[in-house]
Amino acid sequence: MKKSRKLLVLAGLASVLALSACGSNAGNANNTGNNAGNQAGTETGASFGSEVNYEIIGIDPGAGIMKATADALDQYELTDWTLIEGSGAAMTAMLDKSVKAEKPIIITGWTPHWMFAKYDLKYLDDPKKVYGEAEEIHTVVRKGLKEDQPVAYEFLDRFEWTSDEMGEIMTAIQEGTDPAEAAKAWADSHTDRVDTWTKDLQPVDGDKLKLSYVAWDSEIASTNLLEYVLESKLGYDVTALQVEAGPMWTGVASGDVDATAAAWLPLTHADYWAEYGDKLEDLGANMTGVKTGLVVPAYVNIDSIEDLK
Repeated sequence: MKKSRKLLVLAGLASVLALSACGSNAGNANNTGNNAGNQAGTETGASFGSEVNYEIIGIDPGAGIMKATADALDQYELTDWTLIEGSGAAMTAMLDKSVKAEKPIIITGWTPHWMFAKYDLKYLDDPKKVYGEAEEIHTVVRKGLKEDQPVAYEFLDRFEWTSDEMGEIMTAIQEGTDPAEAAKAWADSHTDRVDTWTKDLQPVDGDKLKLSYVAWDSEIASTNLLEYVLESKLGYDVTALQVEAGPMWTGVASGDVDATAAAWLPLTHADYWAEYGDKLEDLGANMTGVKTGLVVPAYVNIDSIEDLK
């Protein structure tokens, strides 16, 4: 079992990220990349490890990517390395700080995520395929939803979009727009896409619907979009609950929550699927080609997880 330590985040850390989102840093990754690339050009796994204190900056401990990273430490025999627990916001704040200072850092990362548009980043090769192949984001619903709320069920069954479309909402949120407003703006400017999800569906009269999601930028974007369309186009009264991954799955499986569009399969949420998959209904992927793994700035001269030894 690899070491894991709780990352203590000062209140000001979130401010750093928020301020950086509003800054004019479009060229920062390229500018810092040139300078830092010269510094990192002769790095070895040992020297890189010492520069980052042999720490991988992670997110919340319940996330599947954290379990996969712990497995990676075992399988690649990275006995000197420690996986740091924290949150998505803390991780991106530390990434922002490191890139601005032209220093190396290694994080748990996934796409879609706005940080790949803001910074010049790369995944480390994973020859042992610990993180698996490309993943999908699925919509799962409670059993009986089709009979109880056929309009919501059909809409959720139709809902699918691309990482580029999601990225538009994530970028707007990261730049300071309220998530609900960002989702509304996207839906209002992509009526053709929304129409494919809602065509011929008869709106209800204020029926209540409960969604759950994890506090990842991707899921904040998708859930706010679903909430807006369900309320403005289909007449539902929606409650969206931000929870950890465990309660998200148990809520749908128990029937306390109607649906979530934030199920990462087959790897990230594999344990939850194994435990709850037969207690809910999987409507399939709402996005394909997503990815998880270890991520570093492009200027770092490390290309594979094996290079960390």
